[in-house]
Amino acid sequence: MLELSSGKSEYHTLMKDDKLKEKVGSADILIVEDESVIARLMSLHLRAAGYSTLVCVDGDSALEALRDGKWRLVVLDRMLPGANGMKILRWIKNSSAKAHLPVLMVTALGMTSERVQGLNDGADDYLSKPFEPDELVARVKALLRRSRVTETGSAMKNSIQLDPDVPVVFEGSNRVELRPLEYKLLKMLMEKPGKTRSREYLLDHVWGRDVFVEARTVDVTVKRLRKAMKKLGREECVETVRSMGYRFVIPGDG
Repeated sequence: MLELSSGKSEYHTLMKDDKLKEKVGSADILIVEDESVIARLMSLHLRAAGYSTLVCVDGDSALEALRDGKWRLVVLDRMLPGANGMKILRWIKNSSAKAHLPVLMVTALGMTSERVQGLNDGADDYLSKPFEPDELVARVKALLRRSRVTETGSAMKNSIQLDPDVPVVFEGSNRVELRPLEYKLLKMLMEKPGKTRSREYLLDHVWGRDVFVEARTVDVTVKRLRKAMKKLGREECVETVRSMGYRFVIPGDG
């Protein structure tokens, strides 16, 4: 684990080291936490889960690291010396280059209003102190699963995402709750954007081979799914391929 233990000046001094530059450019997760024991605990468990980490213990050095590095996720304490966590969160979400970056806010403040403020300002999830390390790792994994659709292959342009824990589809801050079958159907189609799935294939993989339902059941579920997607303004993303079945079309690719 590498810690940037003081403010801006020390950060720039350390950045003269080529090994540190390489670390900043390649680490998966930026941990911004001023309590060294907690920061070490976070880093230890995230590294044990297979992620590389870098720790900043104040807001100013965190902003420098954000500008210099390419990160997959930020674990961000709300109360920090220098630039506080809310300022850093707003900087991330207002940056055209970093706005996609998932942010897990961590705080000792237990008030609901504090959590609501963070979520309204763009935090992707919230974790209250004290916390179990396993919960930290689980939340990090969940956030990275949500963002994976925008990080891989031809789905890179896809702004529509599924919540991995509940039957919800969202785009930006707009969220729509789905019925379980609608969720499973959309998930199946989104796994291979642009690939047509026949009604028979969908029946087998969404409803299951042990359940007898008519092929038109797929059509009815697609109709309901489109009605739900219309709330996002994205009903056209579930496209009918005549005489063949259905496919998911990434927004802007149709």
